[in-house]
Amino acid sequence: MTQQPQPLLDVRGLSKFFPIYSKGFFQRAVGNVKAVDRVSLRLFPGETLALVGESGSGKTTAARTILRALEPTAGQVLFRANGHTVDLAALRERQLKPLRTRMQMIFQDPFSSLNPRMTVGDIVGEPLVIHGLARGSALRDRVADMLERVGLKAHHAMRYPHAFSGGQRQRVGVARALILRPSLVIADEAVSALDVSVQAQVINLLEDLQQEFHVAYLFVAHDLSVVKHIADRVAVMYAGRIVELADTDALFDDPLHPYTRALMSAVPYPDPDVKMRFQAPGEVADPAALPPGCSFHPRCSQCFDRCSQEPPELREHAPGRFVACHLQDGDGSP
Repeated sequence: MTQQPQPLLDVRGLSKFFPIYSKGFFQRAVGNVKAVDRVSLRLFPGETLALVGESGSGKTTAARTILRALEPTAGQVLFRANGHTVDLAALRERQLKPLRTRMQMIFQDPFSSLNPRMTVGDIVGEPLVIHGLARGSALRDRVADMLERVGLKAHHAMRYPHAFSGGQRQRVGVARALILRPSLVIADEAVSALDVSVQAQVINLLEDLQQEFHVAYLFVAHDLSVVKHIADRVAVMYAGRIVELADTDALFDDPLHPYTRALMSAVPYPDPDVKMRFQAPGEVADPAALPPGCSFHPRCSQCFDRCSQEPPELREHAPGRFVACHLQDGDGSP
């Protein structure tokens, strides 16, 4: 029997709350925006886990909190590096710096994330300079090699970001993220700002580099049609919590949570006569004033009394298949 590898990333009960202060001179905290609420997930070496949901679901906040770009309110972020497991949530910035080489981020906007006053060579090579890993000719050689690996030319190092198309700029962002050979890369809506044809090219590039460098991706997205082609597993977020987590094929073949089915309804269908619409009226629940019970119940056509009274817990419905929905409890009936 093959032993399952240890997770590269093991997130346990991660929360990120933003305090709400009263108005006036003597400000005091009167509540919290629960942007991320007790999120737990695992990511294994060389795997792609997609984190999906509408805008406002908390997926980007969760990703940034995992990387410690935001300070967590509670929970653990266990990260395996150099044969040891450390809790990123408990480390000080000085302790985090050596680990920054092992985890990187690809941002959504390939233009605003690149400094327009720096050449592409300086942008891609900057992480090596910051961590003192290369300089001089060795730095130039590594930058040239990385540019070619992402489908650009070595001489592009002398150009500035404005000279490139959106797809090429995102390749620069990929090169910058991977030049340190990290074990974890968080891609935050990395292809959402690109044309569909360019999206496919960048996704294929990410898959090729994943095979070459054995890097794990936490792929943040709202478009399930993109996720289907790159993710091994999918975690669906709503109002700061994970409501379903499963292998990609299982999720697309048989979505269990009503919110997941609503997201599926918005995926473009290859038939112009079929009109797709998002089958969940209203907006994402306000994380500063969440409804009682299940946060999705005001938008759910299948809700019943229990849904408005008791928050569902994320439970294992089948091996590797988790869902937080009262409809799936027991025999699946109310």
